[in-house]
Amino acid sequence: MPRNTAEFLPSITGIGAQQWNALGAAANPFMRHEFLLALEHSGCTGAAAGWQPRYLVLNDAAGPAAAVASFIKTHSYGEFVFDFAWARAYERIGRRYYPKLTVAAPFTPAAGPRLLVRADLDRTVYSDLLLAELERRSGATGLSSVHALFLDEPARAACAARGWLLRRDCQFHWANRGYADFAAYLATFTADKRKKVRRERRRVADAGVRFETRSGRELDEALLERVYALHRDTFLRHGHEPYLTVEFFAAIARTMPESLMVKLALHGRTVVAAAIFFVGTDTLYGRYWGAAADYHSLHFETCYHQGIEYCIERGLARFEPGTQGEHKVSRGFEPAFTWSAHFIADANFRAAIAEYLAEEGAAVAAYAHDVQAHVPYRGRRDADLLP
Repeated sequence: MPRNTAEFLPSITGIGAQQWNALGAAANPFMRHEFLLALEHSGCTGAAAGWQPRYLVLNDAAGPAAAVASFIKTHSYGEFVFDFAWARAYERIGRRYYPKLTVAAPFTPAAGPRLLVRADLDRTVYSDLLLAELERRSGATGLSSVHALFLDEPARAACAARGWLLRRDCQFHWANRGYADFAAYLATFTADKRKKVRRERRRVADAGVRFETRSGRELDEALLERVYALHRDTFLRHGHEPYLTVEFFAAIARTMPESLMVKLALHGRTVVAAAIFFVGTDTLYGRYWGAAADYHSLHFETCYHQGIEYCIERGLARFEPGTQGEHKVSRGFEPAFTWSAHFIADANFRAAIAEYLAEEGAAVAAYAHDVQAHVPYRGRRDADLLP
């Protein structure tokens, strides 16, 4: 086996941005050093937030060889993989579920690399070393479990090989099949679904709403404050503060301007709504939105149709608009599986959770295949689900 030293860093500042990003994080905006640093410096992560950073780094003679972004969690908020019932089960018999260790891009329900390995090394070997070290550290510090969320395929395979429990969920994603423009995309719909989308878009245009696209570098302080206020109001109307702060977005606009994109909906010169996106190498990620006025179909246009049009214009392969929402299906999004993996230290709880996950996984698979029968595309209702 390779000879390495392991560090459990309490801050991403313990490793340089170039070194971290070179481990394979650069292609995914939510694993980049700049993203994680902005979370720390803005107070979105940290002990006070219940997201205490623990960056596992394996070093060899050439420097950082592999790494994991993990966090000691004292709650389960901001994860989007719900384990509250597991925590209650622990509490009912007087056991502690928290703290636990979570491997994730905080507050981000999007799959991506979780086991970072330098390109010149054997990914399978070093992924296994990282997972083994996470297991060892969690046991040594009395943590109940380790949870790796929204895994890319290499990480899912590595976790499965070590016997971690796999959990499947369903989101709705859009795939770019080489459309020349939005009209060519709509031409693949059935007639009734095509009319519905055209009607939605026409309602917004007839209301006098137009759209502008801004990258991070095109967001001055006043505009960023306006966009954030709209986003925050959406959270407040659901009874809680947003996970991310305006200071976080200001840092992202400054350090990752090409990865941040905002769609502004304007009526005259007034911003009446905005949607916040992140842009990866080949994927657009929808994140947050907010509106100051109630225009018919404005949410669908701002968050979905505008995002699809952006992907077509720039040749992006995928659009992942976030969690939930069967209403996305009629607008061209298809069911796609997401995966998490769970290392449960207690053998009895591990067996019980494994049984639950088997039943849940079958239900999720049946649900996804049922939804696939309702996609708007001609000839795709019996197609395989998106990868």
